[in-house]
Amino acid sequence: MNENMKHFQNKLTELEFQAEHLLLARQQLVENDKLRNGNREALTALRKKARTTTSSVPSPFGSIMKGVSGTGSRPLVQEVCTTCGNHDSFEQTWTTFPGTDLFVGIPFHAAHTILETDQAQLDFEAKKLQSIVKDKSFLISEAGALSDKISPGVLKSLVTLNDKPK
Repeated sequence: MNENMKHFQNKLTELEFQAEHLLLARQQLVENDKLRNGNREALTALRKKARTTTSSVPSPFGSIMKGVSGTGSRPLVQEVCTTCGNHDSFEQTWTTFPGTDLFVGIPFHAAHTILETDQAQLDFEAKKLQSIVKDKSFLISEAGALSDKISPGVLKSLVTLNDKPK
């Protein structure tokens, strides 16, 4: 085989490899967004149940100032959860865990804490996947220098190529 054809084949294989990783990252990003939306909806439902919003609960500074008055056996600072507010944090909340069909009754505070940590992890994963998509897209666009070496007809046939089972 001609040396130029081997080089062309290697470049094309590398480009195809990068494109597959891009498509996989995009699909994973879509699945991650579905989970994030589900978590967000669950957190909103818990906030509605507790009748709180992120701005309806007193700020930590306000709770510190209320707790400072007087000396005694009670703590100086009374923690106020931004989701629980004045809601009974030990009330049992039914929840299911991802990948299981098992419903579990856990305390309200534990339920929203688990959801909030999962949401933070999913947000981190989403940013990481968006970074991967951006990098792979950049690498593929940088390989666009091949387009002047490939005839437009061949390039179009490569782009529209589909795998169909027989």
